Amino acid sequence: MKTVLPAAGIGKRLFPTTKTIPKELLPIYSRVSNNTTFLIPTIQVIFEQLYQNKISNFCFVTRQGEKSIKEHFTQNYQYQNHLNVEQKKLHANFFRRIRNSDIRWICQKKPIGFGNAVKLAEKYVGKDDFIVHATDTVIISKQKHPITRFYEIAKKDPTVAAVLLCKKVKDPTRFGVAKLKKISPNTYEVKEVQEKPLNPKSNMIILGLYFFKPIIFECLKKIRVGHGNEYQLTDAIQKLIQMGKKVVAIKLEKDEVDLDIGTVKSYRNALETSYRQLVLKQNSLKNI
Repeated sequence: MKTVLPAAGIGKRLFPTTKTIPKELLPIYSRVSNNTTFLIPTIQVIFEQLYQNKISNFCFVTRQGEKSIKEHFTQNYQYQNHLNVEQKKLHANFFRRIRNSDIRWICQKKPIGFGNAVKLAEKYVGKDDFIVHATDTVIISKQKHPITRFYEIAKKDPTVAAVLLCKKVKDPTRFGVAKLKKISPNTYEVKEVQEKPLNPKSNMIILGLYFFKPIIFECLKKIRVGHGNEYQLTDAIQKLIQMGKKVVAIKLEKDEVDLDIGTVKSYRNALETSYRQLVLKQNSLKNI
């Protein structure tokens, strides 16, 4: 399974920190051993989770001129000499996983939206099914990662063109919103999606984790500039629905938590939540 990781946003809601540090490198808490706590960059946490779920093909989409994310995924042997034993172990395991993966890099020359970032990966994806994982959202689960449910749905029903991950919120106006119809105990048909609507038709928001058949690229080529004067992935999903393709959704389970680092308030909550999960020994990376 190939995975596209868009990391090209300028992070203006976290300015001025993101003037020099990409938001994808902002850390959250993680326990790597019983006695050691680390602050690990969000994009590394996501990479580690996907690798643990048997994904080893990655395509990072970064903005023009951005070098620090790629540098983070490049081993620095001189730096390693200054680390303690636990740090060296973390460093070695991370780069062992990188060496065992196929990693590609694509540049988004202009910050014109999440949908455009995904579109740029068409040549990389080819005719394969693939995962898209936003790099400012982490899903922590006590059990299996939600992508395992994506796999199960896609394997059971080959007509499914996309699978979304959703959750209920009080105020959905800051998010992509999905109008759902229940079709089985744990699966929903997606009837309509909207990007940051002023008058949402649902209180179910779309989290930053998706499964797609490559037909999504056909839809991405048809969309126009949308909300925020950007090309939105949500608009391409709506095109997919209008084409009569089957788009389904699953909900975030009770034992799953989403960490959103996209705003000052949500990043604070992500730090607090990841630390609580760590203390309670529920962190999904506790054995990396």
